[in-house]
Amino acid sequence: MSFWTYMLHCRGGYFYVGHTDNLERRMAEYESGAICGFVRDHWPASLVWSETCPTRYEALEMERRIKGWSKVKKLALIRGDWEAISMLAKKKKVSPSTSSGRTDE
Repeated sequence: MSFWTYMLHCRGGYFYVGHTDNLERRMAEYESGAICGFVRDHWPASLVWSETCPTRYEALEMERRIKGWSKVKKLALIRGDWEAISMLAKKKKVSPSTSSGRTDE
């Protein structure tokens, strides 16, 4: 059985990222209004990206990862621009904590 991680472009310019074991059925559920929540509140929406995964766990992990991305990085994913995704990933540097407790005195 395959699973999908997918991204929808919703009314208002929002992106929604989710995962499912049946992408066709999930899209039909959204279109019929059967699923309450963000997508129904921001309908219409269109499927702009999807990727298959061998397990539900991998699909969920991919969903969680992408949900944390900036809009610019999500747009690069939709375009399939892996160079931009890589560059955007490198830009995110974590600054050292200023509250490490060290006083160096």
